[in-house]
Amino acid sequence: MSTRQDSALSYPDRIASAIVHARRGIERLAQPSFVQLALRLALAVPFWKSGILKWQGFLHLNDTAIYLFSDEFKLHLPGGPYPFPAPAVFAFLSACGEVSFPVLLVLGLGTRFAAAGLLLMTCIIELTIPDGWPIHITWAAMALGIAAWGPGRLSIDHLLGDRTYRS
Repeated sequence: MSTRQDSALSYPDRIASAIVHARRGIERLAQPSFVQLALRLALAVPFWKSGILKWQGFLHLNDTAIYLFSDEFKLHLPGGPYPFPAPAVFAFLSACGEVSFPVLLVLGLGTRFAAAGLLLMTCIIELTIPDGWPIHITWAAMALGIAAWGPGRLSIDHLLGDRTYRS
């Protein structure tokens, strides 16, 4: 005959059981493919929003974008800051990257290359606006995560055969 004490879990066992159940719930929610999609979307949004503001029409930059690279933005390198060389070219390449890389990320097409492109852009942005490092390091971490672990199952790359998994 068992008593109530025999059938009930001890307090530490109940805590351990609750932790195990909570961890399993989090693992079900945070599926790798969902996390990879969330990283791709989170990294795409700020670049897309910045890039779309630089265009006036198809392949036509607005004057503000060129002005920023000509007069406002400077490269903060040792002995600097220095102006951007060929500011119109940098403005155009920046605007193209800020629009095309996010589209590729969202679609999951050429995902690792798009992430590498945004990582390079983040490095240049950091050299331009060094006080923005708390946000820039977040972008860099997301880009590195995407480049390292790939686009996930919810991507065109996966359909095309990029199914490599790195542990």
